[in-house]
Amino acid sequence: MIVDAHVHVAHLARLKVSWDQWMGVAGDSARWAANYDADGAPIPAEISRYFADEGVDRVLMFCEYSPKATGWQTVEDLLPVVEHDPQRFRIVANVNPHVHHPVARELDRQLDHGAVALKIHPVHAGIAPNDRELYPAYARCVERGIPVIVHTGPSFFPGATSKHGDPVLVDDVLRDFPDLTVVLAHGGRGWSYDAAASLALTRENVWLDLAGLPPKRLPTYYASFGLDRIAAKAIFGTDSPAASPARNIAAIRDLGLSEALTDAVLGGNAAKVFPRL
Repeated sequence: MIVDAHVHVAHLARLKVSWDQWMGVAGDSARWAANYDADGAPIPAEISRYFADEGVDRVLMFCEYSPKATGWQTVEDLLPVVEHDPQRFRIVANVNPHVHHPVARELDRQLDHGAVALKIHPVHAGIAPNDRELYPAYARCVERGIPVIVHTGPSFFPGATSKHGDPVLVDDVLRDFPDLTVVLAHGGRGWSYDAAASLALTRENVWLDLAGLPPKRLPTYYASFGLDRIAAKAIFGTDSPAASPARNIAAIRDLGLSEALTDAVLGGNAAKVFPRL
């Protein structure tokens, strides 16, 4: 089973950034344009067909409530995609204390819609991951057995606060919630690969997702740790639509990892981390 554990299927009318910014330089603009209707809403059948054609069996689609940066990707906008193809698609919740209060109540609402994890986006929300306003959400995740995905590294979207992407800030959360499973999204992308890798390799309940990272560059990014050690704690993700799942899957297979580690990266580790996958 191949899992893309980091995907954004936005309603285009609710994006704050332009189409070109949203797609990025590696996105297939023409192919993704066919996935939307004239009002900018995702077409469930086309989204499903796209990921099937790309060879992905499970897709985690992210909500995001970030009016300072990218705009809104609401849980309601994603429900038709899940309803069309409930075997392939899952939703990841998002809370932002600048928007949601109490955060635990909003998290419950999104989990009740079927979300299988919580994404915290400190850089886009403008709040550090160890801010106490987020603690009720972390506590609820522990209660309900839900993992938390935390954006790490910078973002270049207007309105982002990149200092909040330092993985070291997550250390406080791990101290205060020792039973919480945490995925460091983008694996510390940018200036903090070593910090993210150190957290993942020294804590059983911490993982890395590889979204936004060109697979062929992983040996360079994590040269201090060894690719096999990183692969054992890594979860495949593309940050789609900013990258092609099929192309990145092929690149993972070309890394020279053992078959067991390749399978773990492409789906096995995600199955361990996301119990409702």
